[in-house]
Amino acid sequence: MEGTGKAAVAEFIATFALIFIGAGAVIAVGLGLDLTGVALAHGLVLAIMVSITAHISGGQINPGVTIGLWVSGKIPSTRAVILIVAQLLGAVAGAFLLKYLVPQALFDSGGGGTPALAEGIAAGKGIVIEAVTTFFLVFAVFGTAVDPRGPWSKTAGLTIGLVIAFDIMAFGPYTGAAMNPARWFGPALASGSWDNWYVWIIGPIAGGIIAAVVYSSAFLRDRELVTP
Repeated sequence: MEGTGKAAVAEFIATFALIFIGAGAVIAVGLGLDLTGVALAHGLVLAIMVSITAHISGGQINPGVTIGLWVSGKIPSTRAVILIVAQLLGAVAGAFLLKYLVPQALFDSGGGGTPALAEGIAAGKGIVIEAVTTFFLVFAVFGTAVDPRGPWSKTAGLTIGLVIAFDIMAFGPYTGAAMNPARWFGPALASGSWDNWYVWIIGPIAGGIIAAVVYSSAFLRDRELVTP
């Protein structure tokens, strides 16, 4: 893997792409894009960005993933903090460029692509949904990219992208299925949409930590891991 500085640049660019494309797809629902289109936009951009940046930064693109790797001892604290900052900055840049480019009325009607709770979904349920969907995502990251037996060089990006897609298809209508504090933070800052903000912080971080601990404890004891 490259040094922390290069890794941070990679994480900035990859997270920028995720928010620009993902939030852009959510806004495009106002023009007729359906849930499948939103899910594929997120899944495809993540698959490509993970594949591009895997050898540079580990293709984390998500503070929930980074924290999971840190908790499991995969990356040092300083690197984790720097990468999380880069991810958040990339998310903000992507969201504000989107705000600049998209017609204001369309941007506002789509909440800037910010994840939101559906009517009838309490914050507690939203946290659980985000935690479970993020669990699947981080479990896939460990199974394909961290476990030395996993298919890192061949299918990790595709596998991780498909997890994003199926999570959004199933639970996007309820919480946005962000699975990523950065995916929420950038659009929330650009649009000023802060309702139930803690759902997209607590849920993804909790789910990521649980997945990291479960996979490491159950499947990776006494094995030399791949270092993101």
